[in-house]
Amino acid sequence: MNIIVVGCGKVGLTLADQLNKEGHKVTIIDNDEKALRHAVESIDVMGVQGNGAMLQTQNDADVRNADVLIAATNSDEVNMLCCLIAKKEGNCSTIARIRDPQYTSEVAYLRDELNLAMVINPEMAAAKEAERLLRFPRAQKIDSFSRGRLDLIRVKIPENSVLCNRQLRELSSMKLNVLICTIQHGDALYIPTGSDSICPGDEISFIAEARDAGRFFRQVGIEYTPIKSCMIVGGGRISYYIAKYIQETHLNIKLKIIDVDRARCEYLADQLPGVSVINGDGTDQGLLKREGIEYTDAFCSLTGFDEENIILSLYAGKLSNARLITKINRIAFENVTSEMNLGSVLYPKQIVADSIVQFVRALKNSQGSNVETLYKIADGKAEALEFRVQQNADFVRKTFAELQFKPGVLIGGIIRGQQVITPGGSDYMLPGDRVIVITTTAGLNDLRDILR
Repeated sequence: MNIIVVGCGKVGLTLADQLNKEGHKVTIIDNDEKALRHAVESIDVMGVQGNGAMLQTQNDADVRNADVLIAATNSDEVNMLCCLIAKKEGNCSTIARIRDPQYTSEVAYLRDELNLAMVINPEMAAAKEAERLLRFPRAQKIDSFSRGRLDLIRVKIPENSVLCNRQLRELSSMKLNVLICTIQHGDALYIPTGSDSICPGDEISFIAEARDAGRFFRQVGIEYTPIKSCMIVGGGRISYYIAKYIQETHLNIKLKIIDVDRARCEYLADQLPGVSVINGDGTDQGLLKREGIEYTDAFCSLTGFDEENIILSLYAGKLSNARLITKINRIAFENVTSEMNLGSVLYPKQIVADSIVQFVRALKNSQGSNVETLYKIADGKAEALEFRVQQNADFVRKTFAELQFKPGVLIGGIIRGQQVITPGGSDYMLPGDRVIVITTTAGLNDLRDILR
């Protein structure tokens, strides 16, 4: 597919790189010649220098033959104008990054009036993930399918867990009501079979209904204590959205936000009644101790600087047993940061990239099914996808025992109306089902791709 990305900042560059790796023809538009040259040379895509909100610039990028235009500049208004021009001139699918909280209540109107295929908000998506992590304190990552009907939860197995050194087939008698999808042992990740076992310190991903996740933690010896207090350093958009989500979901969490900008603190205090807002330097150890860092249940480092966030989380982890959430925007050394005590790491740009790759794959779908949800899991070593089965798919009503699946593929769950099915060999797919697939093979576009 021909895809135009306007803006080669953090999000734009990540998008262009990921879409290019998936085999699409990508063109980047940006005013900054130096940034554009870096993008073109580093990820081997086409580049057009200029204002993406001008018709001539979009024509230079061949918008008339584009399938998708993604506007990811730092200006919401410029992004909307880019999409409006592209829709009129090229009639392609358009995606706009809209970040300002003032537009939140009008997103549906803007999407309809501008005929946008998708609106993305990196901070809101990251905040939603953070809110889910605060609900399940021991989880390292939580991805949701079918509007929260099923969760894919990643957790580290402690030494005293009943899961340790037992084959997975032995666990059926425990009636855990979850499906273990991946096991990561050191750098190696694999989709397990019944003969595989879990070692202390391994990281597993499992699929469960939200109501079953807490019971699973308790059954297998993973500490499960609800979060009652949370300290956030950094008063940006993610912090604002986290507070909003906590208030909307009525989580009983006492929230405290620390930010160095007085004007920002006054805005947050006005917009977030019931939240304690502290004007001060979040890197001041004395201030953090006075505000109770040693006793907080959760600590989120969400400043605009990756290095600062890493140091703050390491400091909080040293002083307390707090649930840690760390935001990282630029640093791409996951293999290094994964060895640090940073708790759960939020990558806003990667969350957005996953959403857009999901949409692009859905555009390419064949008649059998299409991608409705996509997540990169285990630092990109595997993917979790949600497909919707179409009426004319030729594999419906065939049991999984009859179908031949490719290696590295696991059917993680089936959502059929109000029913959630943990699949076995005698189960099958029906038109309209939502099917969750876990795979170590990247680039699946269709359910047929999982078959030999």
